[in-house]
Amino acid sequence: MESVDRPNWAPGDIDLARPSIARVYDYWLGGAHNFAVDRAVADKVLGDVPVIKSIVLNHRAFLRRAVRFMLSRGIRQFLDLGSGIPTVGNVHEIAQATDPSARVVYVDMDAVAVAHSRAILTGNELVNVLQTDVRDAKQVLASPEVQGLLDFDEPIGVLMIALLHFVPDAEDPRGIVGDYRDALPDGSYLAISHAGFEEDDWDPAWDDARGVYNRGVSEMCFRRQHEIEGMFDGFDLVEPGVARLPLWRPESPEDVDEGAARFISFGGVGRKA
Repeated sequence: MESVDRPNWAPGDIDLARPSIARVYDYWLGGAHNFAVDRAVADKVLGDVPVIKSIVLNHRAFLRRAVRFMLSRGIRQFLDLGSGIPTVGNVHEIAQATDPSARVVYVDMDAVAVAHSRAILTGNELVNVLQTDVRDAKQVLASPEVQGLLDFDEPIGVLMIALLHFVPDAEDPRGIVGDYRDALPDGSYLAISHAGFEEDDWDPAWDDARGVYNRGVSEMCFRRQHEIEGMFDGFDLVEPGVARLPLWRPESPEDVDEGAARFISFGGVGRKA
């Protein structure tokens, strides 16, 4: 018998006992589409390193700034890879506030993220949702959801927000980015945000938190700034290049505190020439 605790937005085949990346992030972002197991993992990490919530919020803020930047450069169609569960300030909300004809395809492999996305986007014919593994660029790009909505004769904005730090070196994250790059028309943009640090940044307190997260949710790969810059091969980085997230085109001086220069995540946007 199905549990009475199962919410009506969660498909019946979702395992309520196993945490997911998308739902843990939803909880940290203040969303309502998460389960007790997700909250338990999220709270354990927060207890070890309270700054993790600031990190997640900064990735989300970077997403908003990157989308607005692309809109200012004329981009009107977006491919959001590893999009997660919709919360306030999603790509289509930002884009369609600027241009109601803007088109967005969300891609995620988490069934709850996809199910909820489809539920709230019913009736919006300019947004599609695809459930698949974003690591398979050919499958993503050949899908009816992408081919039916995005025009590959026009520039596209590709978003990889808090995604690639879940892809280990053995799975060739640079190669995955390259597969998308090669399919994009000139003038397209790529935004990446990624957990990372330099040698003198690391706080030993992070070791326990990383262990909790890796065991409970998914392995996370922290990378150096130069490694993230390498993911933009074939793109011209826009100013200020790959920077600590709070320092990438902040909207106001209040967004940059004393810890910004050592913030444990990087972000950048590049243009395919």
